[in-house]
Amino acid sequence: MANQPNNPRRLRIGITMGDPLGIGPEVVSKTLADPHLRRKAQFVIYGLNELMAYEADQLEYEPYWYRVQHDSKRTSKTITENVVVMDFDEYDGFLQSPRGPSKSAGIASKAFVEEAIADALLPEDNPRHLDAIVTGPICKEAWQLAGFSWPGHTELLAYRTKAKRHAMMFVSPRLRVVLATTHIPLMDIRNKLTIGKIFDPIDLGWEACKQLGIKNPKIAVTGLNPHAGEGGHFGDEETRVIQPAIDVAKHGGMDVSGPFAADTVFIRAAAGEYDLVVAMYHDQGLIPVKLLGWDKAVNWTLGLPIIRTSPDHGTAFDIAGKDKASEGSMTAAVNLALQLAESKIQQPAPTTTNPDLTTKTTN
Repeated sequence: MANQPNNPRRLRIGITMGDPLGIGPEVVSKTLADPHLRRKAQFVIYGLNELMAYEADQLEYEPYWYRVQHDSKRTSKTITENVVVMDFDEYDGFLQSPRGPSKSAGIASKAFVEEAIADALLPEDNPRHLDAIVTGPICKEAWQLAGFSWPGHTELLAYRTKAKRHAMMFVSPRLRVVLATTHIPLMDIRNKLTIGKIFDPIDLGWEACKQLGIKNPKIAVTGLNPHAGEGGHFGDEETRVIQPAIDVAKHGGMDVSGPFAADTVFIRAAAGEYDLVVAMYHDQGLIPVKLLGWDKAVNWTLGLPIIRTSPDHGTAFDIAGKDKASEGSMTAAVNLALQLAESKIQQPAPTTTNPDLTTKTTN
């Protein structure tokens, strides 16, 4: 049983099912089917009991959870079972639905995560308080069909928790990456980058590495352009915004280098030369992470007042319901959430922003 230091209570980890038509129900079910893992904390699944029961039948094991209606009075009292399904049965009916983006699935998956966030923000002595959240994969198109404007979990979490700074960090056995920008179109990136947008992930990533037990992290920062701009021949973002952000971080005592050409720096980091790479945009950082650790990588949201991790994969509608999904990334996400919660780690308070950090790339 996993305990926090000087606190005999069990950790309480919330897991949202994600899109009910994707592989979320399967990977959640497979991950918590491990009795050794279940002993480490109390796990609360936000989703549909109907789908959990279906997965148990498909995988041929006995249900291992206690079911409670998510909005019943029972949830305001202490529940001792190791695994609890907070059942949103008002959204039942997905077993016969075709796999793919769906308005109804978007509504359901957002309801799961909204309630988990609310519970994580409750006081520690509240029976529904969560020590960490692990979010199953959602379909962003389904959220749009449901009328939600959030690009994804990260932005919703930052808004609900009033986080002034946040960043997406990806942790895998061979590579750690933080993104300077997240879910924005490729053509808009150069207009979104500022010195502050690059400094914040360096700063948050530095602290995150120390939370993972790396005493003196070495950080590499990528360039935006081919060959990191080649001295200005392929763009000047490296000299105008990336290098100044690196200089600010160095002035603060961090071991930061760059900007480096993105086509080589990940090789050096995977070989152990750097503990973390700060990438300028989504695919620049995610392609090497998924290539080197597709079933072990974890998305960790930095800068929040709560702990949130997630598997580094999507809904995989093409294999959903076929017992083909690997639970490796979900298991890694749960273990990282446990590690962070056990250490009772809190993210650092926002740093006062230098006025110069708001300089944009546009002329």
